[in-house]
Order: sequence, then C-alpha cells, then structure tokens
Amino acid sequence: MAADRTPSEPSPKTPDVGRRIAGVVRLIVGVGLAVTIGIQIGDRVANNAFDPWEYFSYFTIETSLFNIVVLLVGGVLALRFARDPQLFTTVRMATLTYAIITAAVYNLLLRNIPPTGYPGLDWPNEVVHVWVPLLLLLDWLLAPGRPSLPWRSLWIVPIYPVAWAVYTFLRAAASGGAIYPYPFLDPATDGWLSVFVYIVALTGVLVGLGALAVAYTRIRSRRLEGLPARRVA
Repeated sequence: MAADRTPSEPSPKTPDVGRRIAGVVRLIVGVGLAVTIGIQIGDRVANNAFDPWEYFSYFTIETSLFNIVVLLVGGVLALRFARDPQLFTTVRMATLTYAIITAAVYNLLLRNIPPTGYPGLDWPNEVVHVWVPLLLLLDWLLAPGRPSLPWRSLWIVPIYPVAWAVYTFLRAAASGGAIYPYPFLDPATDGWLSVFVYIVALTGVLVGLGALAVAYTRIRSRRLEGLPARRVA
C-alpha cells in the first residue's frame, strides 16, 4: 500500500531498472524487425519479385507486423509505467503464440522445402522464424511488469488464425485454386482431410500455448505477491 512506503521508495507507477531495460530491448528488437522486413521487401523489389498481395498474405509476414507493433508499444509502456495494461498483455500473449507456432511450423515443416520463384535473402527468414520468436519468448518469461491474465483472455488467440485461414481459402478460390501460401494448406498435396487436420491441430496448439502463457502469468503473480496457491478470479 502507498501508505506503507517510505519517501525513498519509488512510486508503484514508476518503472524500475528492469522495466527500463526491457523497454529498450523491446524497442531495439521492434525496430530491427521492421528494418529486416523493409530490407526483404527492398531486395524483392530490386529483383522484380515483389508481389504485395502474395507477400502480405503470408502468416509469418502478417504476424511479424503484429510483432513490430507489440514490441514498439511494449517498449514505450515499459519505459513509462511499472506494469503493462491487461489488454496489452492479452494481445501480447496472442502474438507470442503466433510467433512460437510460426517458428515451429517453419523449422519442422518448411525449412527444407525449396522456394518457388525468387528465393530472396536467407537471413531475414532466420530473423522472423527463429530469433524474433525466441526473443519474444524470453521477454514473456523474464521481463517484469506483466499482470496476471484471466483464463477468459484465451478467446482472443484463435480469432486471427481462423480469419487468416478463411482469407487464405477465399484467395485460393479467387485464383482458381492455384495460390496457397503453404503446401500443407493445399488440398492438392494430401487432400482436404489433411488440410482440416492441420488447421484443427494448429489451432489447438495455439490455444494450448496461450493457456501455458496465461498459467505462467498467474503462477508468477502469486509468487511475486506472496499469495497462497488458490484460484485467482
């Protein structure tokens, strides 16, 4: 309570050193990711291989744009306030699950598939598929100032992936079934049953990752606040 603080203690609303460090790191990573996307686009433009409709239809690119916003906003919040708002943390939790699934799908299913058309620079793929997801995970686990999330916040996780899947199939239908961003979504690869299984499985994994992230905030909050192990409303 504020009445229990001595004059030398910082205000609960003032970010401490750990928060400021997290804020600076978030800003650096956010700007670095934006520069990486810009370089990748510039390389494709220079080689006459940039199709905006195709490029910005990839799950990885769209979620990378989300990550840029979350990192930059999170950096500013960490530099100005001691704790992040719950709404921002909910969005951050969802984007974390997208980053983890992006890294997993790329490294397990797509890394060894030869690209069609212009291959582009290799290192931006490593940044968006490996290093940024890893840094986002470390930020979630280590950065201070994250509030505890209620379980109901999980509803936000599947909204974007489901909307993206619907858009992807509509886009493929508009192209006569010729355009799919990933081979495991193309029914010509292993049939519609395989596509359905992939979508259900990936959505389930996303929600499961979100549940782990929410559970971590609740356990960490109890430990930091010295609360007994009981259900938090």
